[in-house]
Amino acid sequence: MYLIDSSIWIDFLNDKTNQKTDTCIALNQSGLTHLICTEVLQGAVSQKIFDIYQTYLSVQPFYDFKDDKKSYQQAAQIYFNCRKQGVTIRSTIECLIAQCAIENNLILLHNDKDFNQIAKIYPSLEVQQA
Repeated sequence: MYLIDSSIWIDFLNDKTNQKTDTCIALNQSGLTHLICTEVLQGAVSQKIFDIYQTYLSVQPFYDFKDDKKSYQQAAQIYFNCRKQGVTIRSTIECLIAQCAIENNLILLHNDKDFNQIAKIYPSLEVQQA
């Protein structure tokens, strides 16, 4: 199963896809988090597009943290450990998404270099760049 990052969903919803994203989404082998959903909806250029995105995303599988308090602490630990290794992750949200993927044993499909950097330090984060 795949956790699809907003970088992929945005392309998919704007018909800028590739075979990998089409296959994952079409076969219902994918899902998202509430944070990813928020990022996608923030990118809407009009209310009409916002409503279309919201309707489409609302029927997709959503993945949650196993334990909010511990999960948020683990996401902070990801950021801290990356920074300790000389890697600065550009957004806290990326650390939260990575933690959700790790907890749910999901492959994170993305187009964001931060996830590749996290995966170098956290091998438990399985990533695929589209």
